[in-house]
Amino acid sequence: MKPLYSAVAARDTVHMKLIAAHLLKSIAPVFTGLALVLASVGHGGDGAPDAFVGAGPADGRHDEGGTRRGPLTISSPAFADGAPIPVQYTCKGANIAPPLSWSAPLGAALVVDDPDAVGGNYVHWIVIGIPPGAGSSADGQTPAGGTSLPNSGGQAAYSGPCPPPGTGTHHYRFTLYQLPATLQLPRDWLGYGRLRR
Repeated sequence: MKPLYSAVAARDTVHMKLIAAHLLKSIAPVFTGLALVLASVGHGGDGAPDAFVGAGPADGRHDEGGTRRGPLTISSPAFADGAPIPVQYTCKGANIAPPLSWSAPLGAALVVDDPDAVGGNYVHWIVIGIPPGAGSSADGQTPAGGTSLPNSGGQAAYSGPCPPPGTGTHHYRFTLYQLPATLQLPRDWLGYGRLRR
C-alpha cells in the first residue's frame, strides 16, 4: 500500500513537510481530548485511582461504595460486529451517526476511530458525558446527555467513514471508555478554536 502523499514527497520534500506539519496541527486537539478522557479513566473526583477500570464483573456486583458495576457493552441494530457499515452512515450517504445501544454502569465516553487510516489513526467521533445505565440513540443522534468533542476533522460531530480510494479495507471501532460520574472538563475546553491556537 502506497502512502497517500508518496507522489508529493517524491517531487517536493519541503511540501511534504508542510503537509505533515498541517496534519499534526489539525489532529492535535483530538489527541488532547483523548488524553483527557483516558487520563480520567480509573480516577475518582479526588484524583485517587479507582479500584475499577474498564469492564466490570458480569454479575454486576457492587463495590465498597455501593455503586453497581458491570460490563460495558455497545452495539448497533444497523450492522453486526465486523460487518460492513451501511452507506447511509458514511460520506457516500447521509453521513449520519448510526443507531447505537449501550450499557455503561458508571457512565462513559464513546470514541469511534479508524486505525487503518492513511497517516495513522483517524478519530470520527468523540462523545463524553454518556450517563450511567443502559441507553440507545436513533439514526443521526448523539447519545442523550452526551457532548461531542472535536474529531480528527475538527468538527464536534459524527463524521462517517470516508476512506480514500485505493487504501484497502478500513475497520471502524466503536469503543466505550468507562468514566467516573464526577468527570469535569474546563468549560472553555470544548471551544475548538482555543485548542488550535
